[in-house]
Amino acid sequence: MLWGSFMADNNLHAVIEDLKMQHVPEMPGKPDMPDELDLCDENCVHRELVEKVSSQMPDDEELYDLAEFYKIFGDSTRIRILFTLLRSPLCVCDLAEALGMKQPAVSYQLKILKQARLVKSRREGREVYYSLSDDHVSGIIEMGREHLAELHR
Repeated sequence: MLWGSFMADNNLHAVIEDLKMQHVPEMPGKPDMPDELDLCDENCVHRELVEKVSSQMPDDEELYDLAEFYKIFGDSTRIRILFTLLRSPLCVCDLAEALGMKQPAVSYQLKILKQARLVKSRREGREVYYSLSDDHVSGIIEMGREHLAELHR
């Protein structure tokens, strides 16, 4: 469903009321979830703001691609690989040793990271060295770490 058509739907109030009635289960190991959702007391849509943010919303394909991109970061093994490569380019055998993993497992994760253009490779004789594709990747990792540090203060 497109954001604009959702916002234009007159049933928004009914959806909000339905959400209020749903129980949000507690998740072990996660921060406490509120028993109730924080919702407006009145259904008062600020049309100008809604139109402004709706007009700036990327198309569905771009949003899908962005979500897929962030899914890559949802695996702790891939994060460990990226963090290791943040410090130095390494060959597969060195990565496997540094991470305490088998080479095929590391190679599989590197394939996913390479398809996402987060890492690049270069062959030197019989060895393949991997490094981060560019500074954007290190920036994403560092920003994530900064955000987590703020959460734990």
